[in-house]
Amino acid sequence: MELSAAGQEIRVALLEDQLLFRESLVALLEGAGMKVVARCADINSFLSQVRSAAPHVAVVDLRLEHVGRTAVEDGLVVLKDLHDFHPQVRALVLSGHHAPAIVEQCFQAGAAGYLCKLNVSCDELVQAVGRVARGERLLPMEMLQSNVLHLEDYSPSGSALSKLTLREREVLGFVAAGADNLKIAAHLGITERTVKAHLTNIYRKLGPENRAQLAVLACELGITRPVVA
Repeated sequence: MELSAAGQEIRVALLEDQLLFRESLVALLEGAGMKVVARCADINSFLSQVRSAAPHVAVVDLRLEHVGRTAVEDGLVVLKDLHDFHPQVRALVLSGHHAPAIVEQCFQAGAAGYLCKLNVSCDELVQAVGRVARGERLLPMEMLQSNVLHLEDYSPSGSALSKLTLREREVLGFVAAGADNLKIAAHLGITERTVKAHLTNIYRKLGPENRAQLAVLACELGITRPVVA
């Protein structure tokens, strides 16, 4: 039986629009000793069941299509809702998208991990759900191997975070939550100019080249993300 960080049977909620794939995921995860407590094709049903079922992990597809509808639902909405209202639920994206910009958006919205449907095996998926349930963060290998964002230089144990002051960590947390400089200043009671100065120091100490990379790095390091109104 797969156990969460608290030693409990891992409870999983699934958001996937394709029925055959969704039922295959149920069989795979329950066969690995996990308990699937929600299996949904649309966002409203999924969020409703998450509230009542209290899963440890939410496996979320990004593009949700429905027969008879022209509109396509966006799984990013779910990631943001989980981050803001269900922070105890760890979101693992399982999507056919693999563009770095989309992956970065997912981590900025609160994802704990990202897997591409096109190249993930059954065993890798089961292991990923277990790791996310135990508090780990998972980035796609192509991002870990990037010659721009060198996450392999950083350890989640805190060696990178130890370079930052307490205030810089607070600012980094707001960046990871998607806040702009004006919101960060308002929440921390400092000027926008001071926020920019802290960000300059953070970039210098951690090395990313832009805000999106910084947000992904913050998530990988396990920085605490505040709820931003």
